[in-house]
Amino acid sequence: MYPFNCVKRVSSLIVAAVFAFGTVALAADADQKTEPAKAVPVQNGADIVAKVNGTPIKAIDLLRAKKVILSGQQGMQIPPERQKEFDQQALSQLISAELLYQAGQKLDTKDIDKQVDAKLAESKARFSSPQDYEKAIKELDMNDADLREYTRRDMIISNFIEKTIVPKITVTEEDSKKFYDENPDKFIRSEMVRASHILCGVDPKATAEEKQKAREKAEQLKKELAGGADFATLAKSNSTCPSSQQGGDLGFFGKGQMVPAFEKAAFALKPGEISDVVETQFGYHIIKVTEKKAAETVAFKDVRPRIEEFLKNQKVGAAVNDFLAEARKSASVEILLK
Repeated sequence: MYPFNCVKRVSSLIVAAVFAFGTVALAADADQKTEPAKAVPVQNGADIVAKVNGTPIKAIDLLRAKKVILSGQQGMQIPPERQKEFDQQALSQLISAELLYQAGQKLDTKDIDKQVDAKLAESKARFSSPQDYEKAIKELDMNDADLREYTRRDMIISNFIEKTIVPKITVTEEDSKKFYDENPDKFIRSEMVRASHILCGVDPKATAEEKQKAREKAEQLKKELAGGADFATLAKSNSTCPSSQQGGDLGFFGKGQMVPAFEKAAFALKPGEISDVVETQFGYHIIKVTEKKAAETVAFKDVRPRIEEFLKNQKVGAAVNDFLAEARKSASVEILLK
C-alpha cells in the first residue's frame, strides 16, 4: 500500500486499512459529471448523501470520513462558516474511493478473506487490551462488521492500484539524483549522540520525601561510578528504565528527541564522560555518552532508495488522480448533500 501525500488516513492506532475512503490518493478537485438531484438534509446515518453509478454513499460514511480527517490533524477545528466546504471535500474523497472500489471489483483479489482476517488480527494486536480496541472503533461509530467491510474495500482498491497503475511507474537514477541535488537541505543529518543512562524513576505524584530518596540513590550510584564501577552493570541492576536490559543504552538520538534537560546534558558531554545527576519529569538520570556523530550531508547512495520510494509514491498518486479524472467523466455522480 502506498502512503501518498494526499491520502487522508484513520489514526494508525486503529488500522491503516480502516479508511472511510481508501488507502489511495484521491482527486479532490477533479471535474465530475453530476446529475441534478434534490438536496436532502442529513438527519441520521441512513440518509444518502451521494450516489456513484447508482451506489449510495450514506451519511454515516461521511461522518466517519470527517472523523478520520480530523483524527489525523490533532487540534484541528472547522469553523462554522467552513463546515459546508469541509463536508463537500470529505464527500468528494468518498466519491473518488467509490470509483476506485468499483473499478477494483472487476479484478480478482486473491485470498481476499484471508487477507482481511490477517489485517484485522494485526490491527487488534496493536492495542493493549480488547477494551481499547473496542473504544477506538466506537469513536468512529463503527463495529467489527463495519471495520471488516472497510478493510475489505481498502484491499480491493489497493489491489487495483498495484495491478493497473504501479507497474506503469518508473523512477530512474537520474530522477533520484536530480531530486537529491535540488533539495540539499533535506539530506542533512543533524549532530547525534549515543548515550546510556541510569534512571532512578519518580512517580509524578511522589512526595517530596520520595523524590529526595530517589535523588540520594542517584547520587550514590554516581559515586560508585566515580570509584570505577561498571556503568552497564549498575544500569542493569538499578535503572527503572526499560533500557536497563541493554545496560542503559539508548542508541543514537538527535536534538529534539529527548526532554530538554536530558538533551542538554547529553550533548554537552564528550564520549566516555558521565554527567552529574540530571533531573527530569521522569526522575533522576546519570548519563554516559559513548559516541558522537557530527552533522553531515548524507551521501546519495545512502538515501537513494528512500528518494526512489518518495518519487514513486508521487507518480502513483498523480496517476491515480488522472484515472479518477477520467472515471468521473463517464460516471453518474449524484450529490444529495444539502
